[in-house]
Amino acid sequence: MSDELDPVGLYRQTMERITELVSAPDASVDAAVAACPGWSVRDVLAHLAGVAQDWAAGRRSAPPTDEQTAAQVARFDGFGVADILRAWGEAAAEMPRLAREGIAPPLGDVVAHEHDIRDALGRPGARDSAAVHRVSDQLLKMLTTPVPLLVTVDDGEYRCGPEGQCDVELKTTRFEALRWRTGRRSRSQMAAMAWSGDPAPVLDHLYFFGPATADLVE
Repeated sequence: MSDELDPVGLYRQTMERITELVSAPDASVDAAVAACPGWSVRDVLAHLAGVAQDWAAGRRSAPPTDEQTAAQVARFDGFGVADILRAWGEAAAEMPRLAREGIAPPLGDVVAHEHDIRDALGRPGARDSAAVHRVSDQLLKMLTTPVPLLVTVDDGEYRCGPEGQCDVELKTTRFEALRWRTGRRSRSQMAAMAWSGDPAPVLDHLYFFGPATADLVE
């Protein structure tokens, strides 16, 4: 299976992009991350390293509780970015073994946080990556609504909810679907998307996490 299709390969590619972002000379790891209130870029890195460590050790929780997430960040108190990246890399090295045992890597988490970090650093990019495609596909296939909904993205469409005529349609992109499904858009932002028909019946069912308490414009 090629890296383009292999979740471990996609995780590795995403990790490499994040490492490059935060290792740039002008990267401020103390920058606040709007998508993760109260966190800095460094805190997001600590979370990612902690998730990888927990995955490698069999302490998987998807999604983790707030307490588990806080503990992941606290685990790296006093660590420099280089040390966090080293710990992350060591834990991530176990993911091919885990995949052979039927345990997929936490791809959705790392992909969402890549773009949280990009927003915080003012470095947008990789919005059409294979990882975004893979995770948005998974999130849209999981979407359940009380009335039929047709979601059209760049290269396909998803019929969600019960069988029947889709009187509610949404035109979006894979990147935006990733963001609103993972709580990176407010309810008002979701209401303002490109809808055909009344979105009110489905608005509160769109997000897997969230919604964001304030508008996030990237």
